[in-house]
Order: sequence, then C-alpha cells, then structure tokens
Amino acid sequence: MGHQDGDGLRPDVRAQMRGADVDQAMDGEHDIENSSREQAVFWRDTYREILTMEESVMVRVLELMAAQSPAARREVELSNVPVISAQVERLRSRLGHWEARLKRLDGAEA
Repeated sequence: MGHQDGDGLRPDVRAQMRGADVDQAMDGEHDIENSSREQAVFWRDTYREILTMEESVMVRVLELMAAQSPAARREVELSNVPVISAQVERLRSRLGHWEARLKRLDGAEA
C-alpha cells in the first residue's frame, strides 16, 4: 500500500489536487489586485519560467512513456501525467491573472 499522510491521501493525489487549484498562489505571492507593476512583472516572469519548465517535463514524460511496457505506461498515465497536467493548467491560469494585472496597470498609466 502506498504512503499516505494524515488526510488519508497519497502524495501524488494531494499534489494533483494542489496543482489543479487555480487559486493556489505560490509562497510569498502578492495579492494580484493590490500589486505594483514591479510585483506583477516579477510574478508574471516567475510563472512563465516555471510553466516553461513544466511543459518541458510533460514532453519528456510523454517521450519516455513511449518506450515503457503497457503496465508501466498505464501507471504513469494514472499518476504522473495528471499531476503534471494539473500543475501546467494552474500555472497557465495564474500567469493569465498576472498578465491581465499588467494590462490593467499599463492602461491606468496611459
């Protein structure tokens, strides 16, 4: 049986849930609506950087899956792929919020 913490969830399930929560901010992330332009640029760039990495991870996982046995590939499809996919979607969503904040700030300065 897999490792579980106090909430009874496996770490991969917990990670998928956290990754899928588009409202889940990063540690230290500023409130979007009250952020300065400098803060918005910082968080936009941070999300872009991590999103690029996660998308590369997903491509690599899919490449590696092609050489796996059907049983191993199925497990990766059920565990790794959903976690990475959820994280990519969360990062895209958060990036979109920061890009929209920058547009609002730039519009206010015009």
